[in-house]
Formats: sequence, structure tokens, C-alpha cells
Amino acid sequence: MSNIVDPLVGRIAARVRTERERRRWTLAQLADVSGVSQAMISRIERGESSPTAVVLGKLSAAFQLSIASLLALAEGTPDDSPGVAGVRRRTDTAEWRDPGTGYRRRQITGPHFPAEVAEIRLPAGAEVPYPAAAFAFVRQVVWVLDGHLTFHDGGTVHELGPGDTIELGEPTERVFANTTDTECRYAVILTRGTQP
Repeated sequence: MSNIVDPLVGRIAARVRTERERRRWTLAQLADVSGVSQAMISRIERGESSPTAVVLGKLSAAFQLSIASLLALAEGTPDDSPGVAGVRRRTDTAEWRDPGTGYRRRQITGPHFPAEVAEIRLPAGAEVPYPAAAFAFVRQVVWVLDGHLTFHDGGTVHELGPGDTIELGEPTERVFANTTDTECRYAVILTRGTQP
């Protein structure tokens, strides 16, 4: 019996399965490349488990997609057509919630816009680590809108407040952390770089 409560979980499940099958990978191959257990991938693909942000980071890295791209592909709607400008109402955009940390992510731009923009809400005390491979082949800026973000960029730690930005360089392990007692809201702006 499926535990899907949020329709986005089902769309993420379908997107992960589609990306794996498009590469003609078995579950075991994806598990080997991503470092996510075969059992967990199977549960995600069946919509029985909502992946955490960390697991999504590992899967997107294995697919050589950004997390934003993987989620944007899952969030895409039939009305998103190339070259068509339009209004996207707050109520029309799905919000993904990390079951592990409560981290929430909402895609701002549609799948055909040349840059991916997402709004992130990081709860007080939450910490989300990503492997270096999750940042391969993308250019990314993080812009803090409200609150405080402690951003670990490899071995360097940056304390960012409202209005602060950081443009990410070469791929390295990164951690988004909120060490305060209030929510941190930030935007991620991403474009694709050189592909393999």
C-alpha cells in the first residue's frame, strides 16, 4: 500500500525512475553510483518513501542533474511551454518538504526558463549536507532573503544574513545550516554549466 500523501512525492518517484531507466541503469547500478541503498531507491520509485534532501542530492549527482533540475522536472506542469511567458501563482506551485529536516523548497521558474530559481525555507536548527557531485556542471548563487544561513563551502564557513549572496565556485561538499532559533529563507539561482 502506498504512503503517498503529497502528489509531488509521486511525481518525484516517477522522475527518479524515468531518469534511471533513461540511462538503462538497474537499481543496483544507481545504488552503486549514488551511494543510496538499493532498497531506499526502490521505496522512492514506488512512492513509498519521500526522499530527504540529502538523498535527493546524491541521486541528482548520480544523474548529473542539479537538485533543482530533478525537482523542477518533477514539478513541471503541462502548461509550461518553451517561450511562453506567464504568471505562476503561489498557489499553483508545489512545495517540496524534506521529511528529515522540514526543509521546504518551492520552484519559482518553470522548466523552460534559462535559469532555475527556487525559494528555500530552512527551519531553525536544520542542517542539509550535499556531496560535491550535486554541484557539478552548474553555476549557482545563494541569496539570503530572511534569517541567517551558516554555509559550509568545503572547508570554509560563511555566515550570511539578509541580503548577503554567495556565488559558488568549483564543486565541493557543502552544508546549508541554520544554527539560529528562527527560520532562514533563501533563494537559489542556478544555470547549467559545461556538460560532461
